[in-house]
Amino acid sequence: MSTTTATSIFLFLFSLLLTTHSKPIPHLTSPYLSPATISANYDSMVKNFKIFIYKPNPHFTYDSPVQSLFYTALLDSDLATNNTDEAHLFFLPFPPDLPTRSIARLIRTIRTDLPYWNRTLGADHFYLSCSGVGYESDRNLVELKKNSIQISCFPTPPGQLIPHKDITLPPLASPHAPTSNTTTFLGYVRSNWVNDSAIVNELRANPEFLIESEPSTPQIYAQRLSSSKFCIFEYGDGDLSGIGEALRFGCVPVVITDRPIQDLPFMDVLRWQEMALFVGRRGGAKELERVLVRACWERHDQMRRLGTAAGQHLVWNVPPRALDAFHTLVYQLWLRRHTIRYVRRETV
Repeated sequence: MSTTTATSIFLFLFSLLLTTHSKPIPHLTSPYLSPATISANYDSMVKNFKIFIYKPNPHFTYDSPVQSLFYTALLDSDLATNNTDEAHLFFLPFPPDLPTRSIARLIRTIRTDLPYWNRTLGADHFYLSCSGVGYESDRNLVELKKNSIQISCFPTPPGQLIPHKDITLPPLASPHAPTSNTTTFLGYVRSNWVNDSAIVNELRANPEFLIESEPSTPQIYAQRLSSSKFCIFEYGDGDLSGIGEALRFGCVPVVITDRPIQDLPFMDVLRWQEMALFVGRRGGAKELERVLVRACWERHDQMRRLGTAAGQHLVWNVPPRALDAFHTLVYQLWLRRHTIRYVRRETV
């Protein structure tokens, strides 16, 4: 153990002796926000959820691998239905590079030729878009953006997510399985996780931290994930695609950010605040190390356990499996299904 870390641990223990009103860390056994209801809700979703998929014209492919995985899995699943009367939601696929005016024209055609959009002004529809849809004044685009559920890639571009309804696709995770559970490093930073971060640059001389300067092989990457207590990411400028892998490999994610994050995958399903740390830039490397050392004593084991349990939800399987990324994303759609039921007009 380095002298710096030993000093940090001593100061932390000393502060505990001086603290007389410290709050105990609650013992949590589940990574879910609603552990008492998720099982029953998930089973109900699997049995009952139906989605009507509009047929794109012409045929196209998504440019994001996770978007393609979701679309293919949805088309092949038992969720898809051709019976619009039993559909809870309607999926509107369109090319990722489709111009804004063309999207507006597509919505206009759907609302003119078919009755489904007008019943809720698009509130029971959803679409995939990594770049998001603009706030142009066209009525069709306004309804799509304001009412329909947007599924975007994580992280979502600034200003392109409405938290109460929109959701994000978890990034692709490494196919490698977790290896050793022996931790060697306090913190690990992969070469693409940060972008010239001053905090990370200060940590390069600290032997408790492994800071990559060049990309590692998948095997070495898996080993380093398993042998590190914390994995450090930077929100905004860095690459957060490894956050799901970090959870699965038992490396507690630490996200450097100066603002709240509203687009983490499955935010209304998982206890992200109990599985990851969110640290501001203002305190620099010393404050980051202090937070990590304190977390090691107070809550690392619980965070690691909860994160490992939640890791299954961020894995994309082909074909999909129960509770994996595809099914958890569909579960979020199920939670957002439109609850207003319209009386069908009786035919005479």
